[in-house]
Amino acid sequence: MNFQIAPLPLKEFLPLFGLSDARVSLEDAEIGERVILLNYMHQPAESPYRATGPIFVREKAAEAKLHRDEIPAAVQRRTISVRGYDAEDMMKGARVVEGRDLAEVIGEFFADNHVAYLHLHNAGAGCYSCRVDRA
Repeated sequence: MNFQIAPLPLKEFLPLFGLSDARVSLEDAEIGERVILLNYMHQPAESPYRATGPIFVREKAAEAKLHRDEIPAAVQRRTISVRGYDAEDMMKGARVVEGRDLAEVIGEFFADNHVAYLHLHNAGAGCYSCRVDRA
């Protein structure tokens, strides 16, 4: 398939908890685990699609280290809104899919050479999940 899921960058969230071990991951929080809900600029592009949205940051998580073509279990368990953008950050397509079908849908988006990258959102609450790039 040749894609790479990119977790949110750890350095952006380190100061939020005031602790040296605060992290960002692509895993579900444990029941009772401390999380911060914040507004995050996931699409900083200078286009009409410039956007911010909600994300949860877990206090005790480790930064995700994903292999090529790997989709985290927390993403596979959800209904996902997939948004495809071109090199000028203009949306080329969007689709809502079950996470278990995501690998196939990523392949379909990237079959269009105009699609440069994807953004994944949790379809229910709309929280930003991650970016997908061609590998």
